[in-house]
Parts: sequence; C-alpha cells; structure tokens
Amino acid sequence: MSARILVVDDEPDIRSVVQEILEDEGYQVQVAEHAEAARLALRQRRPDLILLDIWMPDTDGISLLKEWSEGEGLPCPVVMMSGHGNVETAVEATRLGAYDFIEKPLSLAKLLLVVERALQTDLLVRENRGLRERVDAVVDPVGSSQRMRALREQARRIAGHDTWVLITGEAGSGKRTFAHYLHRHSGRRGGPFVEVAAGSIAGASSARELFGSEEGGRVVYGRLEQANTGMLFIDEVADLDMPAQVRLVSALTSQQFHRVGGAEPVEVDVRVLAATRLDLAAEVRAGRFREDLYYHLNVVPLSIPPLREHLEDVPDLLDFYLERFQEREGLPMRNFSRQAQYVLGRYQWPGNIREFKNLVQRLLILGEGGEISAAEVESALGLTASAPPQTPAPPQDTGAELPFDRPLREAREAFEKLYLQHQLREAGGSVGELAKLTGMERTHLYRKLKALGIDPSDY
Repeated sequence: MSARILVVDDEPDIRSVVQEILEDEGYQVQVAEHAEAARLALRQRRPDLILLDIWMPDTDGISLLKEWSEGEGLPCPVVMMSGHGNVETAVEATRLGAYDFIEKPLSLAKLLLVVERALQTDLLVRENRGLRERVDAVVDPVGSSQRMRALREQARRIAGHDTWVLITGEAGSGKRTFAHYLHRHSGRRGGPFVEVAAGSIAGASSARELFGSEEGGRVVYGRLEQANTGMLFIDEVADLDMPAQVRLVSALTSQQFHRVGGAEPVEVDVRVLAATRLDLAAEVRAGRFREDLYYHLNVVPLSIPPLREHLEDVPDLLDFYLERFQEREGLPMRNFSRQAQYVLGRYQWPGNIREFKNLVQRLLILGEGGEISAAEVESALGLTASAPPQTPAPPQDTGAELPFDRPLREAREAFEKLYLQHQLREAGGSVGELAKLTGMERTHLYRKLKALGIDPSDY
C-alpha cells in the first residue's frame, strides 16, 4: 500500500511540482492551498505524512502545527517548508513535534530523502510501540504436534484471502497469537495491525474508540481508521454493546462511517479479525449479539483448541517460555526435572497457554535452586503429591481474608477487590458478564478494575 501525503502550500507552482514528483515516486498525494483546506483534508482521511508550508495567508503553518499537536499529538509526521525560515522558527516547529524543516527553494533530492526517512521512522515507531504493547505476544504459535501444524497451515491458507475471520477458543488458548500470525502471512502485512479489547469500551466511549470524533474543530482518529489498509483485531467481540454492534455492521459492510460529531463519511479499507470465547450463535439466539454482524464476521471460522487437547506440545511450550523469560527478562536459569515435566504434561490447564506461561514465570521468580521438582510444580498448581493432577478448584474468597484491622477506606477497597475477583472468576474474565453480575456500568467498572490493579485477562 502506497503512503498518503498531504501537501499544504499556498503557492500553486510549488503544490503542483511537489505533487508531480511524489506521485512519480508512487505516493498518493493530496494538496491543500490553505489551513482550512488542510483541516478539511484531515477530516476526510488521515494521511501518513504532511508537508506543511510555514507562511500562508490565513493561518500560518506554526499555528496549524500547534493546533494539531494539542491533545493526543500529531496525527502523523509533519515536515515544515519555508523560504523565510530562521533558527527560532525551526526550534519552535521541532518543539511542537515536527519531524524536519526544509528550506525553499526546495531541493527535490533532499525532499524525497526526508519524505522517505520520515515515513520509515514513523513505521519503526509504530512497530516498536506495538512490540511494547504486545510484549506477551508470540510471533508464531508454538507446538510441533500434528494438531498445531495443521492449524498453522489452515491459518496460512486463510491469510492468503481477504475475508473476515472469526477466531474462537477458550480464554488463554492463543486466539490473539493466531490473529498476529494471520496478519504476518497476509497480503496486508505491510499495513497496520490495530487491536481493540471490546470489554474495555462501552457506551459513548465505544463509538469514539472505534470511529473517532470531530469535536471542537479537532479530529481524533478511531481504531477503525488507524487500521486503514491493514487489519483490525476485535478481541472478545461478544462484549461489544448493541449500539457499537449496529455502527460496526454499517461501517464494515459499506467500508465507510461517520466519526462522532462528524458530518462527512470516512472511507476505509480494513480486514477484520474477531475473537471470542463464547458461542456467538447462542448469543445471537439469546438476543445479545446481532445476527447480521455474526454472519459478516463468521465468513471464515478458525477454532483454536484448548491446551488439554494438545498436551504433546507442552515440552515445546516449556522450552519456549524458559528461553523467553531467561533471555528477555533475565530470570534465573532453572530446569524442570523429568518428574516435574510429567506433571505438566498430565495437568488439564483450565487457563490454557496463559496459565502455563504464568506458572513457568512464577516458578522461575519465586523458586530456589537450579532444578524445579514435581512437588514444587504440584504445590504451585494447588495439587497434592499423592493425588493425580486434575483441574484445581478456584480459590474461595472468604471473610477471613478481610482486613478488619485497617481503616474503613482501605477495608472497603480490600473487600471490593476480593468481591470483583470472585465475580470475575464466575464471569470467566468477561467484563460484560461481570457488569451483569455486579449491576455496574461497564465504563465505571473498567476504571474500578484498573484502580484496584485487576486484569480481567488473568481470569
């Protein structure tokens, strides 16, 4: 996909020459002759780079740059152009976030070099940000079993087509990992991969999160627009509230939508991947999920098995996480004894790969000595040495754990944390189900969970 560049300059000759040169290099170019036209172009579609003249008749480029840099920051890299620049102007532009400063008359060779570098730098920044956000993501699904080899092959075949994909499976089974795998093997791998956790947004926030907004003259780009030319991954799609489902159906079928407060439609080219641990057909029958959205998403289903159905991959997973935690996080070198590996291979892993990863990390951090014994694994899993490995019962939250000796505020927070942890286990980690159990509004509930340090994905 070629990059989109917005050229803002009040001189027609410069706009024409720059547009022609950039288009010859394969870029998509839009031009604007003044600040208002530039604002309109930004509302219509987010560019990948802006070339902005400083001296313009209505609003100068520095003022426009300051306007765009407020709030969530610049929408993309901005390169300033001026024939009357000085050190103070260049410093101010840099302070406001401009990538570079080019003097007029323009050197076309320098212009192309700066454009290329700005786009490459922005790509690296986005990739690094994505890596930080996806520190737990596995590039390729781990496992050499026949089941996993066949699943990876199926995913690669699906990736070659541009259809929407519904990824199903239990919590912690690796749905997110396969979403990244599909992106890496698709024709859109050069485009963005944008994630949205459906359970973390509700009400008005869901519309702004997905579709962006135009309020107070400022444009905020939503996840759908950020994913343009790439993929949008909606995790736990069943947690979307009904108004968001309605808007999403319209946007995805027409490939255009209106931002919140916006008057003009925004066109997008996005491939959608959605994941759920629930039976969406049953959710449709119960009236909790729109039938039309279900059929749009379920064009190509991809079912991820629970870990208990491919326990032969436990040794591969163990090797992977031992190397990962020891090399990337500097955790101590500890080996699992043969008996400990036997326990791992017989356990049913109700929390799937996420539970397995957390167990390995915990044993490396908290254990002592160079070898991890079977007894240490059984203790960490809540098993006894004499009883066969089985699915452990979730811990019970009892009043005995309440801190009666603390001030009222601390005691109330401790109770709220115990209460919400218990209800999250009952809800299987779903914030939507938790809201129903507690009778709380989801936006408030999400803030409460964050304040108490509770991560729904752990449940």
